[in-house]
Amino acid sequence: MGRRRSGRDIHGVLLLDKPTDISSNDALQKVRRLFNANKAGHTGALDPLATGMLPICLGEATKFSQFLLDSDKRYRVIARLGQRTDTSDSHGEIISERNVEFTQQQLDDALNYFRGDTLQVPSMYSALKHQGRPLYEYARKGITIEREARPITVYELQFIGLENNELELEVHCSKGTYIRTIIDDLGEMLGCGAHVIYLRRVQVANYPYEKMVTLEQLAALRAKVDEGEDSFESLLDSLLLPMDTAVIHFPTVNLTEDTTILFQLGQPVHADIQGLAEGDMLRVTSGEAQRFIGIALVSEDGRVAPKRLVVENEPSV
Repeated sequence: MGRRRSGRDIHGVLLLDKPTDISSNDALQKVRRLFNANKAGHTGALDPLATGMLPICLGEATKFSQFLLDSDKRYRVIARLGQRTDTSDSHGEIISERNVEFTQQQLDDALNYFRGDTLQVPSMYSALKHQGRPLYEYARKGITIEREARPITVYELQFIGLENNELELEVHCSKGTYIRTIIDDLGEMLGCGAHVIYLRRVQVANYPYEKMVTLEQLAALRAKVDEGEDSFESLLDSLLLPMDTAVIHFPTVNLTEDTTILFQLGQPVHADIQGLAEGDMLRVTSGEAQRFIGIALVSEDGRVAPKRLVVENEPSV
């Protein structure tokens, strides 16, 4: 017999404004408990130091979290110049201190180096896995693992200001970009060293900044639910964005009710997908209401082949 799951079948995406000094997983578990949700997952960890947008997928939305992991991100970062740490942020130990002596032109040239397509070697203090364990576990034991440089893209790197050896930047970048590594590399290029003292993620994909909510706000709403003042549905669930917001950038195909039945049984179906090619990803809706039912791929014979299906009202066992 399957293990009985506790909690509610609730589906959607919450834009959490993660606080500093807790892990992304801790934040995820707090949200799951506040919503009393039976299933939840986040879409790419933020460092404990970092704050800001952490999309959390509840229920069936977890099936589409990968597409947020793969999306572009935007950060605001402040670096302290003149000090390098072993973790490239203020949680680490200072390993060198040097004078800050460079011109504005040298700074401009150094920043320009990071714009566009580059290769980046991930920090040892990252969550990347080696033999099933995150790199930071090795780093804390003094073990260094050889890491391959990975391609990243920095679409924008804006200079915001420099005051009292604190450099503020805004970075719009591709998935897998480590801001701490950019800052550490920048400090070495400038000959003074640098580390992150403030990091805030202000955007994931096209999600709106103003839709973020804090754990304190959620806790206050949950208290009202527990006191019987109102319901989960009106106070908490109303904060969720639709689960298909994670895949809204894909072309959409709408199926008839009859075709939907076959599609939900896992069968490729015929539909109007002119202009699309084999392997293209599709967002699939159904009927006049255009209810989101999953994502699909265009098959070799031009049909709509199911890839991930929404199963609402899942059984609790």
